[in-house]
Amino acid sequence: MRLVHVFVSEEQKEAVFEVLQDREVDYVTTTASSAATGGTLVEFPLPTDGVNDVLDSLREVGLDEESYVVVGSAETARTGTMERLQNRYASDFSPLATSELRSKSRDMSYDLYSFVWLVALSAVIAAGGLLVDSPAVIVGSMVIAPLVGPVLTTGVGVVTDDRKMISDSVQLQVVGLVVAIVTAAMFSLFLRVTGFAPAGLAISSIELVSVRLAPTLITVAIGLGAGSAAAFALTTKGPTALVGVMIAAALLPAAATVGIALVWGALIVALGSAVLLTMTLIFINVAVIVTLRYLGYQSDDHDSGSDAGENHPSWTLPRFIALALLVLVVTGVLAGTFVQLSFEREATTSVEEVIDRPAYDGLEVVAVRTQYDGRPLDSARTVSVTLSKSSNRTYPAVAADIQRQVASRTGEKPEVRVRFQEYQVASPNSRLAPD
Repeated sequence: MRLVHVFVSEEQKEAVFEVLQDREVDYVTTTASSAATGGTLVEFPLPTDGVNDVLDSLREVGLDEESYVVVGSAETARTGTMERLQNRYASDFSPLATSELRSKSRDMSYDLYSFVWLVALSAVIAAGGLLVDSPAVIVGSMVIAPLVGPVLTTGVGVVTDDRKMISDSVQLQVVGLVVAIVTAAMFSLFLRVTGFAPAGLAISSIELVSVRLAPTLITVAIGLGAGSAAAFALTTKGPTALVGVMIAAALLPAAATVGIALVWGALIVALGSAVLLTMTLIFINVAVIVTLRYLGYQSDDHDSGSDAGENHPSWTLPRFIALALLVLVVTGVLAGTFVQLSFEREATTSVEEVIDRPAYDGLEVVAVRTQYDGRPLDSARTVSVTLSKSSNRTYPAVAADIQRQVASRTGEKPEVRVRFQEYQVASPNSRLAPD
């Protein structure tokens, strides 16, 4: 429910009243004055989904973009036509007005001091969760991470052409991720020096770390889905807290993995996770912008601010250089992601082709993961394959066969590691053994 206040001039008053009456909107008026001229303050309650429709109709009859309009929340409203209005707009999807969208996105943003502290604390929790391999702890870190705010304000700034909002939000995103990486590294270093975590710990052997060693098609889908869901939630009357957890889930563990890997000297792991983090951040932002554009949001003149020089700065040489560097980084990350995804697809296909052979009838593919093997200055990959089997039969040649098949499809000869999961089967017709 929304309570709308609109200040109209004497010339606009009759046209505004006529629009509200045509739409069965009950209203009250108060004689008011502004610094410029006298007028009337019109107040009326509306279902949230009807705000855009009514305000657009008022603008059509002369209410300009600079008019005094305040849209506030209301718990409930009892008027003669409210039930009919609620029924009329109940099945309509009407995203928030642009002004409400900007206000809602800004309300989700923290001041820099609070933002840095919350990111640092969530990074400590995420790093601890990764080191003890605890999904529950990592989920807890996502709940308090405030990363969704600057992501959404970046998208809103782009679609409303507010360059200052874009600049501030992008800087906040970068600051947040840098703080997360540094804090995770400092906490990991403390655990290693004090002996709470073994110095010889193999980082890539931790299950929750091993899934964040390189970009995959799944991580691309997660980034796009999280960004689109966050943008869609922002445009509705509902809360966005749970979507904020999804944004943090896509970013925070990867940032903590980079910090942990740097402390344990796993430079390739750190690089792979950094690429994953950058790629996910890019796709999240792209998804937010595309979704908001799809929903019809665009720039309003008054939303850009009265100080055009502040929100539309001149494009000096340093700005062009920064933009060129950003494009270069994004292009490099996307190219690397494409190469990694292509190799992952070919490796998975190769494994399936080998296991489909008659010699391996007793095996089933559980998982296939590709990663860089961790040797500095070496881009060789490792393919880790998990297979399940229900018999004691051994398959000594399966790793070599997979390696040859991958090499034939990709031209690369990666290291192949095969792990077996054994299980027993009791069919419905099996005879029970005596006790």
